[in-house]
Amino acid sequence: MKIWLIISAFMAMLVITASCQNDGQIEFNRFYSNGSVVYQAHCQNCHGAKGEGLQGLIPSLSDSTYLKNNKNTLACQLNGGLKGKITILNKEFEGEMPASKLSPLEIAQVLTYVTNSFGNKLGTVNTDRVNTDLAKCK
Repeated sequence: MKIWLIISAFMAMLVITASCQNDGQIEFNRFYSNGSVVYQAHCQNCHGAKGEGLQGLIPSLSDSTYLKNNKNTLACQLNGGLKGKITILNKEFEGEMPASKLSPLEIAQVLTYVTNSFGNKLGTVNTDRVNTDLAKCK
């Protein structure tokens, strides 16, 4: 009987601990999950289900270095599109990514998803950051 009491108490502690997420983790989970839906609807057709891109035509989204080095312009690239040459994973791409018609919230969500998928781990991109970055677009 004592063993069942100990096991029950231990299980209750596990459930309580697992359900106690901080606000930052809850926001990340929400943005990541919603970002997955936005990605599937607006980005996956070109960049692929696994962010692999399309051979020499469309770049992969698995280059953490590019994403990290350009984190302050990613919202602008999504919002206004992208033209010209870029180098991703040591491959040069030249073409055009069309402008999106996404809201700042959707941009934050999809950037959270992309920058934390496909081998990337860059944290939450919130709407405040997106709005700040969008205000600096050229």
